[in-house]
Amino acid sequence: MPLPPTPSGATVYLLRSLSKPDQPYVGLTRGPIQDRLRRHNKGHVRSTVRHRPWQLHATFWFADEGTATTFERYLKSGSGRAFARRHFETS
Repeated sequence: MPLPPTPSGATVYLLRSLSKPDQPYVGLTRGPIQDRLRRHNKGHVRSTVRHRPWQLHATFWFADEGTATTFERYLKSGSGRAFARRHFETS
């Protein structure tokens, strides 16, 4: 199901590696999420190139970019990773 383009603000996203399912990735984009996922899967993002291909696991849209950045940093922290495992695990 295609997601609508991001009109303004920012999207925090959680990716799941299909080659190494225990390897999640959290990122932030100001543009369309489909374009960002495509860049990850084509190897254009140095920090995710080793665990391709990636699947979109969750997205969070924020009208305020500062709030999005704060949430992204939280999900990358120890307690944020635990939160994501608790609430977004599917396996």
